[in-house]
Amino acid sequence: MAKNNPTAKKPKNNRPQAGRVGRGGDDRADLLAKIKADFDARLARMAAEPAQWVEFIDHVATFGARYSLGNQILLLVQAEERGVEPRYFLPYGRKDGSTGWKAHKRYVRAGETAFKIWAPIKRRPTEEQVAEWEAAGRTVKRELSGRPAVQVVGFGLANTFELSQTDGEPFKPPTVMVRRRVHKRGSGPQLLVGDDPTGVFDDLVKLIKNEGYTFELAAPRTGHLGGANGVTVRGPGVQIVQVRDDVDPAQRTKTTLHELAHIRCGHLDTAAAVVGEDVHRGRNETEAESVAHIVLRALGMDSAAYSDAYVFGWAGGDMDLVKECAETVLRVAKQILTDLTPADDATEETDLMQAGPDEPDPAAFELASAAVERRAA
Repeated sequence: MAKNNPTAKKPKNNRPQAGRVGRGGDDRADLLAKIKADFDARLARMAAEPAQWVEFIDHVATFGARYSLGNQILLLVQAEERGVEPRYFLPYGRKDGSTGWKAHKRYVRAGETAFKIWAPIKRRPTEEQVAEWEAAGRTVKRELSGRPAVQVVGFGLANTFELSQTDGEPFKPPTVMVRRRVHKRGSGPQLLVGDDPTGVFDDLVKLIKNEGYTFELAAPRTGHLGGANGVTVRGPGVQIVQVRDDVDPAQRTKTTLHELAHIRCGHLDTAAAVVGEDVHRGRNETEAESVAHIVLRALGMDSAAYSDAYVFGWAGGDMDLVKECAETVLRVAKQILTDLTPADDATEETDLMQAGPDEPDPAAFELASAAVERRAA
């Protein structure tokens, strides 16, 4: 990992530094080992206990699926260790005040300890490195002149700070920041009632149609519905999504989003095998419900009353299966939220929030850091 530059100016008044973490070899190895152990322990609990999955999805929903799986778990573990109820994270910000908390006229208090997050390491590769990457099948970005472009070459740990660590101008997080604990909600799912506060129903229908599907509101137990609230059918000569026409607007939007999630998650691409069909259905429904819950929470509607009933014991303690499911849910939820909301400006903080490996990879981290050290030498 890149060491601290001995010529760099020290921060004044004990101000927290916003750069990447500089540590000795032993400390760095211990930190990476702890990150990996925390990651695996969290995945193991999520695989063994459905309630832990719901808790994780609630955490993801709080931040609108901004972070990778590795960063979601990294922040969650650190917040729990400190007894912090996380609301919003940003880096300290550039000196010119254009990014991070500085851009919001808030400042990290002296003595605050940063939260660690995986952040991309960017540099311009040499032609020799480009040749190696291309030989390995990696696509390399180039400028119009043909020169290799500055691009992500790996990930390193960077500092970010939670809202509670800052003072300054009033700041309201841009997403719903209400975190609930898991409660038992009865023996079966309950339909959502009332109006839809998100106003995204028409946009969801458009996204479904853009995927090549026909969309219909239909009476219960007609068409392809059977006893379901919604259904997506794909077969020879038919690609259709049907949703019950007799439910409240909130449930109509929720079900429509659930069916879009099935499409975006790839559940219609291949049929589940007869053997293990219940496991496949459990995973598919969990993925679709989790995506819907994250997106709706980010848009201001809590769908928990219906979502929690979908969490089956489908994983059976399989950590790899849960990891694949979590990565799919994060990818699809982020994609749908991007489609439904204007894109953020390309700033330092969005780079930190949206990028990051899906799993802590100490080997890749060390290689990337070593490359930066060579360049700085």
